[in-house]
Amino acid sequence: MIVRSFKDIENTDRHVRSRSGTWESKRIVLAREGVGFSLHETTVYAGTETSMWYANHIEAVLCVEGESELTNDETGETHLITPGTMYLLDGHEKHTLRPRTDSRFICVFNPPVTGREDHDADGVYPLLTEEAV
Repeated sequence: MIVRSFKDIENTDRHVRSRSGTWESKRIVLAREGVGFSLHETTVYAGTETSMWYANHIEAVLCVEGESELTNDETGETHLITPGTMYLLDGHEKHTLRPRTDSRFICVFNPPVTGREDHDADGVYPLLTEEAV
């Protein structure tokens, strides 16, 4: 059994800040746990824009705080994301998130991330692997 809090991992290697400065993520469950998914609390900052394409992962995202606009870059369709709204990137959709206010999300990735990932020039997380500990 693993028990930890987001507060426990603040300012550790599990607390990742993007090179772009548009988001930070507290990665409470990672590939090293060997459970087949990773679990994160991610905060995106108001007035920023982040284009993403999880070509190597499926991500489920649940908004718990804030208001953001989500655009499916492939169709142009936009959605208002508010607390209690979930979106699932089950087709590896290219998308852009524009937070109107600082917004906080709980995110699940499959396959799990290692904690070292950041978006590349195409918005993709590389597919990194790590042995479970």
